[in-house]
Amino acid sequence: MSDIIDSASDLEELQRNAALSLMRINQSAVSATHCKECDEELPEARRIAIPGCQLCASCKEIEELRGKIRR
Repeated sequence: MSDIIDSASDLEELQRNAALSLMRINQSAVSATHCKECDEELPEARRIAIPGCQLCASCKEIEELRGKIRR
């Protein structure tokens, strides 16, 4: 019985670590100057706060909503 629990625990840890890795922000990533969807200029504060950002806040919100619908 403990082998099954150990295996499940190991699998859960691997999944958690994978999810955390995907969520980490690359601090050295270069942000775009304009949104790749609507071509609006990205505010400097957004480019600093979210390194590597490619979308304005409005387009990012739409992208996230679409992602929720697909799940």
